[in-house]
Amino acid sequence: MDVGRSMELQKMNGQHSRDLGPDKLNLEEGFDGLEFMAERDEFLPGTRPGIKAPQFTDFEGKTSFGMSIFNLSNAIMGSGILGLAYAMSNTGIILFLILLLFIAILSAYSIHLLLRSAGVVGIRAYEQLGHRAFGQPGKVLAGSIITMHNIGAMSSYLFIVKSELPLVMQAILGSFWFQTWCIGNACCAAAERTVCGLGGWSLQCLTKHNHSAYDFCEPQLFTINTQTAYTIPILAFAFVCHPEVLPIYTELQDATKKRMQTVANISILAMFVMYGLTAIFGYLTFFGGVESELLHTYIKVDPLDTLILCVRMAVLVAVTLTVPVVLFPIRRALLQLLFPEKPFHWARHITIAVCLLIIVNLLVIFVPTIRDIFGIIGATSAPSLIFILPGIFYIRIVPEETEPLKSKPKIMASCFAVLGFIFMVMSTSFIIIDWVSGESRSGGGH
Repeated sequence: MDVGRSMELQKMNGQHSRDLGPDKLNLEEGFDGLEFMAERDEFLPGTRPGIKAPQFTDFEGKTSFGMSIFNLSNAIMGSGILGLAYAMSNTGIILFLILLLFIAILSAYSIHLLLRSAGVVGIRAYEQLGHRAFGQPGKVLAGSIITMHNIGAMSSYLFIVKSELPLVMQAILGSFWFQTWCIGNACCAAAERTVCGLGGWSLQCLTKHNHSAYDFCEPQLFTINTQTAYTIPILAFAFVCHPEVLPIYTELQDATKKRMQTVANISILAMFVMYGLTAIFGYLTFFGGVESELLHTYIKVDPLDTLILCVRMAVLVAVTLTVPVVLFPIRRALLQLLFPEKPFHWARHITIAVCLLIIVNLLVIFVPTIRDIFGIIGATSAPSLIFILPGIFYIRIVPEETEPLKSKPKIMASCFAVLGFIFMVMSTSFIIIDWVSGESRSGGGH
């Protein structure tokens, strides 16, 4: 290969000048050959003598295929799982499963676009893809959206602490008093407040909601109401894992796009099954009475049940320990956006952390239900990370010489981004209308 062509490959891969070796790809071989070269030279270090390790990492990926599936599944599953039963109660079982499958398939396609884009430029960081596509504005946009989404995630975790911790403490400290009171007054007398056991819940279903007992106490296959607008945002919020896909790709052993796409497909399938089962069993337990935070609904069953109490305590420990983990990428992103050239300084480091915690805690205090967090984040940052950014990054990063704008892959990516924009505008509008109309359920019940 001549020097000019060698320099062109270097530029496309975002590397500084180095020896590319005698057996490099001819550019006329097309996009597939270029992607193979990008992966071989940029993503698979140490495969041939004389080729030094790539610059984006100083170690070869050693994470096994199974552990990568576990890591990505863990990145997908978050607090959004607690809102799925509520979403099903406002769509019906069949419509919910259709929407769940729809979001899962689109998430897998979105990861495909990210991997193809990363394969061209040799980058495995979401913000860096934005920089490569649109320069500094693209990096700022991607970083800001990721920051917004992480703030929403941290807010949802702290909201769970806000709603669950007082009840758990009350159950632990006042269990003897509660048991004495419950036995002396017969559990059904407390149907309007805290009921003891599923029998009490059934009685509440038959007495308090006699006017619409069928709609409230029977499973629905299809249903539409004012709260249905929250369903797709909740589902999108539950499937966001895209900022973590590229780092997991970096750590994957024997990394190729096909291998990483398989990791993503299996992880998404596993979460699809788990989300579906969680929503179905939660909905069939409480029907129309399920609240936007599923665990909180179990106060209607028996706050002193040992198994339920252990589950709630485990969730509390998990989300409490997760808050600092989520705080770290937010602080790092803000430091990169606001002080990109400044050296590390403890005062700046601590100030940003304190300000973030104050802002998030104020949000948690004044937001009435976790449904509102799921809704607004799922309607804004989630479609941006799943639909819009992967689509426009792909269109900008993949060279027009190999895939013209009128090619099928780029047309599909364009439609994908437009779909995300439409979804974001419609969902946000419906949620705002619901807020303004004042028809929302304050506690999640019908």
